[in-house]
Amino acid sequence: MKKLMKMLMVAGVASMLASSAAWAGSHLPGKGVTVQPARATWDTEFFQEAIVSKALEELGYKVKAPKDLQNPIAYKSIALGDIQYWTSGWYPNHISQTPKDFDEKAEWIGTILKAGGLQGYLVSKKAVDKYNIKSLDDFKRPEVKKAFDKNNDGKADLTACPPGWGCENVIAHHMDVYDLDDHINPVKAAYNAGMADAIGAYKNGEPIFFYTWAPNWTTGVLVPGKDVMWINVPKIIPKETQKPMVEFMTGSIEGAVSDPIKLGFVISDIRVVANKKFLEKNPAAKRFFELFKLPAADVNAQNYRMHNGEKSQRDIERHADEWIAKNKAQWDEWIAEAMKAAH
Repeated sequence: MKKLMKMLMVAGVASMLASSAAWAGSHLPGKGVTVQPARATWDTEFFQEAIVSKALEELGYKVKAPKDLQNPIAYKSIALGDIQYWTSGWYPNHISQTPKDFDEKAEWIGTILKAGGLQGYLVSKKAVDKYNIKSLDDFKRPEVKKAFDKNNDGKADLTACPPGWGCENVIAHHMDVYDLDDHINPVKAAYNAGMADAIGAYKNGEPIFFYTWAPNWTTGVLVPGKDVMWINVPKIIPKETQKPMVEFMTGSIEGAVSDPIKLGFVISDIRVVANKKFLEKNPAAKRFFELFKLPAADVNAQNYRMHNGEKSQRDIERHADEWIAKNKAQWDEWIAEAMKAAH
């Protein structure tokens, strides 16, 4: 009799647990909702997309594989509702790439990386200290030019952007408006090859001078504030396309020679951009978008792993899982907050 009672109790507990699990599953806020995200065409932001997709799956959503889209197409698709969100909104840098009715139909939400969308010029820290380099203007000084002249043409060599990249035009603008054409030689080879040469030179104790953007693997290898320093442009002279965002061309960033610093490029926050109707109907997703943040160092470290060959979708998914496991307490808090928002 006691054995029978014990069996019945075990069966009852198992039934209760199964019912509880089923109830919990049926009450996930995203249950029955299919989501189509977009993804940037540059792989340095694949990491955050993978993490956000995993969060929505945990909230019960069925998340489709992301569509890799050019910026203007992504923003138009989000406004139309064909895409529900993407995690690569550079605010305010991308505003000019959004359709006219964008603010009525879509929303910039949360801040994944504060001042995380950066572009600018960096110099090895030892050279900054030795030659007291603060801005591009310092490359007009003979001793500075000589230190950075790799091909003996009398100009400092800058690892720059390949032809056709947007940054190539901005660098050309800087060479012109700051009268640097006779002092700096922008080397326009393949970027990864150019940076590999720069890293090799740095390891050999040579001074280096390069353009980069963040997030990017380069600032995971050459860490601003430790190995290299962001330097100023002499003064802010924006290109025509930068004029509406001129106030965002000066700001405070880590590893800079001054605070604030004039980068000569627009400093952007990296944010989630989502369709408004989707946000209204899905408060749990909206709340997670508001809460989610990533340290720049974590993104740069993951980007470096991709640069070293861990770049398949499976690798990126693993990187996301590892990050979630490492930050489990914060993750659980975000998920709980998102769940609460749905009730």
